[in-house]
Amino acid sequence: MVMAGEEFDEFFRACFDPVARALMLAGAERELAHDATQEALVRALRRWRQVRELGRPDGWVYVVAMNYVRDRWRRQARGRSHGPDRADGRAPVDPSGAIATRLCVRDAITTLPPRQRQAVVLRYVADLPLFDVAAAMGCSVGTVKSTLHAALRALQVELADEEDADADG
Repeated sequence: MVMAGEEFDEFFRACFDPVARALMLAGAERELAHDATQEALVRALRRWRQVRELGRPDGWVYVVAMNYVRDRWRRQARGRSHGPDRADGRAPVDPSGAIATRLCVRDAITTLPPRQRQAVVLRYVADLPLFDVAAAMGCSVGTVKSTLHAALRALQVELADEEDADADG
């Protein structure tokens, strides 16, 4: 029999890095991504009996962490007129990727506007269902669908342009 503490420790180890990486892909600075992931996991521990019974407890953590990041961005926007992006307009680069295709996709994702980037990361990186993506983003499922549609169209163009540049170079 696995004790609740050991069960949560295992969940924490399996969940922390993927959630933090997804938040960085969505535009959060590394420190904020780690803070948000840690906060979401602390909240999961407080409600562990309920969270572990969910179909996707990791999905719950993604949603809570993304909400934490969005709240922080809103507070920063009120304090100054800057959003989640760096001064150069691109999201922070995730240094952990080693595979060229992954780097290409990550770079393409960073060219998306923040909401499209969040939707893509939550849906395709975190593998959340549309309903959970909508909850995390604070919008309707229909809005998520249209945001994803626009993002995927933009990514097709971006990735096609990179492939053309590689062929020319």
